[in-house]
This record gives sequence, structure tokens and C-alpha cells, in this order.
Amino acid sequence: MDTPKSRSHLMKRASLILVCLALLVLGGHRIADANKSINATLTGAAETAGGDPDGSGTAIIQLSPATNQVCFSLDVSNIAPATGAQIVQGPAGSDGTVVVTLTAPTNGSSIGCVTVDSALLKDIMQHPENYYVNVLNADYPAGAIRGQLSR
Repeated sequence: MDTPKSRSHLMKRASLILVCLALLVLGGHRIADANKSINATLTGAAETAGGDPDGSGTAIIQLSPATNQVCFSLDVSNIAPATGAQIVQGPAGSDGTVVVTLTAPTNGSSIGCVTVDSALLKDIMQHPENYYVNVLNADYPAGAIRGQLSR
């Protein structure tokens, strides 16, 4: 039976559903906006101990505070097969401490995501210049190519 009271209840319910949908959409945008993309250009010349002179590469890093994840895409060329890849805390021109282990781009590229501590993620987001990506191989076990992270 269609009464003014039932129509009013139906309108309130529809309004509530629309408000919830709007919050979901806006909330999703807020989460996406909170993600930060940083990158690095990798070269052998940037290695402190001298890396592969003709090696090069790129690192694209997506930082996601909602999930505490560091997602990455690495592409390298002109180096022997990679045996390791990592994000290291340290300024340009200095060695540092490994803070995130990445999948090595053994065939020239790798992608993936790693869950990290929220404090580390926040620090990388705020100060990417204090971190670098390092790709290792058998010829250069301390690092074949390296690049400082930047916005």
C-alpha cells in the first residue's frame, strides 16, 4: 500500500544509499590521492664503488599508506642478469642500509609489492631523496646500477 508515510521512508532510504555511495566514491579518491609515486634513474656511475659503466635503468615506486605497501616496477639494461634489488636508506654518494628487498629484474624487468612498516613508508614518502634503488649482479655484487629516489 502506497501511503505518504511509506513514500517518506522510501525517500529517506534512497537518500541514505546515495550518501553512502558518495562517501565511498569520495573516500576512494582520498585514498588514491594519498598514494605517492616516486622514481629513480639508475646508472653505474652512481654506484660508490663503481658500477657497470654502460648499465642503466629506471625504477618507479608507488607508496600506498592505506596498505603499507611499496609497489615497484624496475627496468634495467646493459647489465649481467640481476641477482638482487633493494631500496637502501642513504644519501647520494654514500652507502647505506637496506630497508626494502625488491624482486630482482633477472630478465631485465620486475614488478611487485612489498609490505613495510608504516613509519618507514612515511619517511620514504616525506624524504625520498634519502633513499636509493640498488640493483646487484654477479659482476657487481655491491651494485651494478643505482639511482636516488625523487618525486
